[in-house]
Amino acid sequence: MLHDKHFSLNEASRLLENVKPLVEEMVELKGKLDDMGYDVFRHQYFGGLGQNGTGEFPQEMERLVEIVKEIASKGIIIKGLDEGLIDFPHICSNGEEVYLCWKSGEDTINFWHSIPDGFAGRKNIEEL
Repeated sequence: MLHDKHFSLNEASRLLENVKPLVEEMVELKGKLDDMGYDVFRHQYFGGLGQNGTGEFPQEMERLVEIVKEIASKGIIIKGLDEGLIDFPHICSNGEEVYLCWKSGEDTINFWHSIPDGFAGRKNIEEL
């Protein structure tokens, strides 16, 4: 197994209600940072080097990192900052480890996919 923490569909759905606002804020912050010309993937946040060598990061970056840490601490995998794409590790009845997949803007968890297939292989949750 790749993950220590796994969620039933009910557990993931309940947790989703709590993390939806965080995911929406994450997407908004990423957009603001993009608009500022700040590439969150190129700057070394954890190395202590700030934008332009100032040693400080934009307030939006500080908050984005807090949100990412909070979501990840729950065992949720963040797959896309721009679109608010998250996965919940799940064990199928046949023992296969898969992801319950949710994207910002969707009402509930309606999709799942195998780990190798990724987002492109999303299937309706009723096929799980």
